[in-house]
Amino acid sequence: MKSTIEELHAFVTIVDSCSIVMAAERLGQTTSGVSRALQRLENKLNVTLLERTTRKLKLTQEGQLFLEKSRKILNDLAEAEDALLKSDIDTFGLIRVDSATPFVLHVIVPLIQEFMQQYPNIEIELNNHDQVIDLLEHKTDVAIRFGELHDSSLHAKLLCRSRLYIVASPAYLEQNGVPQSPEDLSQHALLGFSQPTHLNTWPIQFNGDDFIAQPKIKASNGETVRQLAIQGVGITCLSRFLIEDDLQAGRLKALFEDKIHLHYQKIHAVYYRQEHLPKRVRLFIEFLAEKLAVYL
Repeated sequence: MKSTIEELHAFVTIVDSCSIVMAAERLGQTTSGVSRALQRLENKLNVTLLERTTRKLKLTQEGQLFLEKSRKILNDLAEAEDALLKSDIDTFGLIRVDSATPFVLHVIVPLIQEFMQQYPNIEIELNNHDQVIDLLEHKTDVAIRFGELHDSSLHAKLLCRSRLYIVASPAYLEQNGVPQSPEDLSQHALLGFSQPTHLNTWPIQFNGDDFIAQPKIKASNGETVRQLAIQGVGITCLSRFLIEDDLQAGRLKALFEDKIHLHYQKIHAVYYRQEHLPKRVRLFIEFLAEKLAVYL
């Protein structure tokens, strides 16, 4: 009896998830059902594809060889199915997107209606994590990452670059004065991030090095820091995409514009390495890249 597509899919998903339980969650099936699919596949092939212990799964030599062939079969099938779609507007399916809350609120949400009008059969699930997540573990199709990338298992598409600004509200500056030099910042209330801490490095020189803020109030979410700044609680450093409207509306004022060294934060769309990217995911990434190209 020949292997089925469902069994190949189960096998590849187990390997990618490093867990039968996680694979079952990704596939929307029971753990026992996925386990049985793997057993059927191994019985048909008369080989052990995965060595199972109570703590981990490990590909056998035969399993590694079969994995490469299985991926190609599944990728070719997905590519063939996409090719049969009459046009982009016919593309359907769910895209799970993950990003830090501020980028979702200030960039993705304002663009969603236009994307849905162009591709009415695609569904979107927006998830918010302010820290880096494992795409496979969280069943994520595409994530937005900030700064330099270090995960070689991911493909990346540069969407835009966003400048950093040091800002405060007019009310705060009126009450506490406008700092004229980095040294003056020690006399002010600073707002920053609990993690990642590198976001507390500001693009202005202090004693020959980049200024590292010691925030009086910290938050893990950039939107929280933004709201604190608007309410006049202190001075902070935030990315353009987050505060551009606030600067234009006068809710925040940029400081040290004559001293700041321009630092542009790279923003990428990342997705798990695979030979054939699902068309719905490719269309979403291309849409974002087109809309944000003005900031490259």
